[in-house]
Amino acid sequence: MRPDRTGGAVVTRRANGLVTTGCLTILIALIVVLGIVVSWLWYRHWHDGNVNREREEKAFASIGKQARATAHDTARALGTSGTTDADALTGVIWQHSEAPVITYDASRREFTATAARSARYDNRLLLPGGGHVEVTRCFVFTYTYRPGQAWTSRISERDDDVCRPGTEIGHMVRLALTRISSMYAEDLTRAGVQDALDPTGRRSFDVKNVVREGDTMTVSVLVSSSGAAVDQCYRFTRPVPGDDGQGSATAVPTLSC
Repeated sequence: MRPDRTGGAVVTRRANGLVTTGCLTILIALIVVLGIVVSWLWYRHWHDGNVNREREEKAFASIGKQARATAHDTARALGTSGTTDADALTGVIWQHSEAPVITYDASRREFTATAARSARYDNRLLLPGGGHVEVTRCFVFTYTYRPGQAWTSRISERDDDVCRPGTEIGHMVRLALTRISSMYAEDLTRAGVQDALDPTGRRSFDVKNVVREGDTMTVSVLVSSSGAAVDQCYRFTRPVPGDDGQGSATAVPTLSC
């Protein structure tokens, strides 16, 4: 008798069918899971993008609000300063705006202050690379006085290139403050300060004058941006507690050195 192979074939077909069904089930499950993951990733990307755009817009808006408040407060301070001295008025503008570059047009009785303003927001990202993002806007503030009228202010927004030299000067002024504050009184000469501020001879700092009056030392310096594209005079003042003492310096822009 020949062996009955029919039962074996049926069992084999059933086994193959179960394997095929199991594979299809697993494949469908994998596709479903992958689809859920991809959909979730797409949603997170879309959602985070909207959140980041909203936060960026709010940051830009807050910078504009801050700039308008600065212009208003400065114009009011100029009106109540009780002085017509251009250097003193420059100091008022500096006090309220900390604009690193301030110029004056005597024929128009008009001050112009250029300054970058920035704000930070938290950038949401699913993948590594998120964190704080800083946005910057460049403003030119114009303050004008007309006889018999109040001080007026105008704000115009410019490209970042307009503010870049002033931002560089601001960094250098902070560096100069640190170095002048750390100097001993006996080294506070024109040559000594020049060497401390510009040891490599890049001519970013040009010390014009050093004067001591009592226990106060005043240093006049012309601070220049790269390539001398923009320069601004600054007056650095620091106390001299003793012949070998150190003291914390302050700085204010002036119209001339």
